[in-house]
Amino acid sequence: MADITVGLRVPNELPGGAASLRDFVARAEATGIDRLFTGDHVMFKGGRGFDGLLNATAVAVTSRRLTVQTAVYLLALRHPVPVARQVATLTGLAPGRLIFGVGLGGEDPAELRACGVDPATRGRRLDEALAVLRPLLAGQEVTMAGDFFRLDQVRIEPVPAPPVPVVIGGRSDAALRRVARHGDGWLGLWVSPGRYAAATGLIGKYAAEEGRPVTSWQHGMHVWCGLGAQAGAARARLAAVMEAFYLTPFGKFDRYCPCGTPAEVAAALRPYADAGCRTFNLIPVADTDQAAIEGADAVRTALREDTDD
Repeated sequence: MADITVGLRVPNELPGGAASLRDFVARAEATGIDRLFTGDHVMFKGGRGFDGLLNATAVAVTSRRLTVQTAVYLLALRHPVPVARQVATLTGLAPGRLIFGVGLGGEDPAELRACGVDPATRGRRLDEALAVLRPLLAGQEVTMAGDFFRLDQVRIEPVPAPPVPVVIGGRSDAALRRVARHGDGWLGLWVSPGRYAAATGLIGKYAAEEGRPVTSWQHGMHVWCGLGAQAGAARARLAAVMEAFYLTPFGKFDRYCPCGTPAEVAAALRPYADAGCRTFNLIPVADTDQAAIEGADAVRTALREDTDD
């Protein structure tokens, strides 16, 4: 499966600031890892956060070859016009190296309310934001009077070249229809291989119904994993990190989070590859950042060396 690509999440917080980021990116760039990606939260579970586009910009200007992805940027919390400008500016710094991943981020309704967004309207707001963002990034002039945004002859120049792929996260049927209408791909999370295959099939069906024939989808999976010589210890380490972040028992996530050696993690991901997934974004938890980088690279190697014999 030599066409499989693997991304690695940049830690949300790196002690040492810019110097630590430069070091992390350099170590990742020395491996075969294909991209680095950043998370995004404004005020999550009591105030924690990190700006996905700012961090993606820092990674993009620090690296030389790596693709940079937001996974995912909470577009529903922002106005799409300044976001389109930010994306266009970032692509000017790193042409052809940005994938813009967006999503709802509904795990903490307080975060939405803090940004002036009614949690009950977040899906419609994201749909409308994408209906603004996509044409702006394509160089089109936008005039609209929507439920959330009113625009009069708005245009963003220069136009990103090459175009920026937009991938969209979410597990609901509404999210899959959102991908079909507005996305270049879907980013799955907390789904089984069977659900992954069914979801990507539905996206194709819905896109055809919308009269939108996409010939090359950029679907992928977002995967938390624990890396270590002993699966039990790796799982315990991963559970502690995830429970501290989500404030939710690990049992809710356990079945979707492979743990153990890179070979064991790759083996757990092969059913997704068999279901058609060729893009994996790993959030590895290991003893050290270096072990996480090397482990993610080893998972990539194992997946790419796998054959269908």
